[in-house]
Amino acid sequence: MSNERPLQELSENLEGSLCRPQRSKWKRRPSCSGGLDTENTPNELIQQWSPPHKKILTSAKGKENEENAFVLARRPRKRRESSAGLCWDSLPDELLLGILSCLSLQDLLRTSRVCKRWHCLAFDESLWHSVDLVGKAQLDAELGQVLSAGALRLRCPHTCIGQPSFKSALKLRVQHLDLSNCTVETSVLEDILSRCRHLQNLSLEGLVLSDSIIHSLAQNTEIVRLNLCGCSGFSPESLAEMLKSCTRIEEMNVSWCDFSNLHVQAIANNIPSSISHLNISGYRQNLTMEDVKAVVKRCPNITNLDLSDSVLVTTDSFPVLQQLSSLRHLAVSRCYQIHPASLIDFEKFLNLQTLEVFGLIQDSYLPILCKGLPHIQINTQPFSTVARPTSASRKDRTLWGMHCRLDYLV
Repeated sequence: MSNERPLQELSENLEGSLCRPQRSKWKRRPSCSGGLDTENTPNELIQQWSPPHKKILTSAKGKENEENAFVLARRPRKRRESSAGLCWDSLPDELLLGILSCLSLQDLLRTSRVCKRWHCLAFDESLWHSVDLVGKAQLDAELGQVLSAGALRLRCPHTCIGQPSFKSALKLRVQHLDLSNCTVETSVLEDILSRCRHLQNLSLEGLVLSDSIIHSLAQNTEIVRLNLCGCSGFSPESLAEMLKSCTRIEEMNVSWCDFSNLHVQAIANNIPSSISHLNISGYRQNLTMEDVKAVVKRCPNITNLDLSDSVLVTTDSFPVLQQLSSLRHLAVSRCYQIHPASLIDFEKFLNLQTLEVFGLIQDSYLPILCKGLPHIQINTQPFSTVARPTSASRKDRTLWGMHCRLDYLV
């Protein structure tokens, strides 16, 4: 009980001190205002409990500093220059472009996110002149960005193309374009090709086209190689117009298209004389002997000709084909109206180097034919390479024999 009493008195004293004003125990001091009565304030206690004021550091040396005190402050740290005296920001654009030209596609894209200046340099057209996107399954806005960046060569076969975004209506610089067997809507293809005016090599193998696309191709008068194998969706009139405009074509592949006899006649009657490689196979009863004669007459400099899978081509075509003095490679595979015994007549083709006659003779008779035609290689190439870009399985990443600098697959 003796210990509880002092604690109870201490508690009562604290409650009383908080509930009622205490009488000041401090003596009154004369006020500084001439002796007016004021309430006493525990100034000494306030000064003791208040946090100390920050002291201003002043210089202690020199009497002149006693009146004019100054504050000591830390100077801002100067930017340290590199040991060579240069930094990235001081490098000219030409030198940075030379450095960026050594980067891969992935590193170049990462570099474009460093700053605004590097972004502009990373998409300079000099770095995007040749791009290989083989292995990229889906292309949407990226295709428009690559083409708008000034790509001259673009390789993206077997790709699903969505909606590329073009920020301007300017024409594209692309000259060599491989869109073989892509999954793309005809309207998207129309938008892309309508912006092209400088195409030299083009592959649209296996795509559904339109008359608008063929009209756009007619604006590219510098086309040298054109691969339309397996295409459909356009009229004979637009095809004839395109052939009349593109007078520099040297290699053309129009095999196995969804053609009628009118399409074949449009080719035979309008094909430019500059053609040296022609694949017009797969038309069975739509390619007649008259069409063959028209082709030979219009294109006397053909060196590679494929007439395979045309059942109306007979041995009567031999004297006509013999007029092609520059003919080196000929394919008449599965032209079943040609009798196997008549194949020995190709000994009259003195400049012929290769002959494809798949389906006309049995393998057991092939050695006999090879012995009768010693200067000709027989059945060495089952698939035509006329106007086709480099196979996607090749490791050198070339496009019609040209190298692509930026590769999606490194």
